[in-house]
Amino acid sequence: MEEKLYIPMGVKTETEIFPGFGRREFLQSVVGSLGAGVLALLVWIISRNVTPSVICILTGIVGSVMMTTKDQTNLSVVDQVRNMVSFMRGQKNYHYAYGDEWRVER
Repeated sequence: MEEKLYIPMGVKTETEIFPGFGRREFLQSVVGSLGAGVLALLVWIISRNVTPSVICILTGIVGSVMMTTKDQTNLSVVDQVRNMVSFMRGQKNYHYAYGDEWRVER
């Protein structure tokens, strides 16, 4: 009897607010939005103009949501940057000791 392995696709382990954006991503975007809020406050202190401050905070909120939302490969921009940094910190020199494995004995 032949047994087939069924691998379900599209099953999510946690509930999502909208596709690719769950509770973990929400918390990450809140941190990013708070950072944008601090930056907007600094812009307002320097320029004393509301327009650049509002543009800064809105851009920060939208950008943080976009960067934390996962795509079809279940990776967000933040995850991809984290993977690239991890790769850059990893070992890249693979030392190879040459051996004559095709030596013919006569």
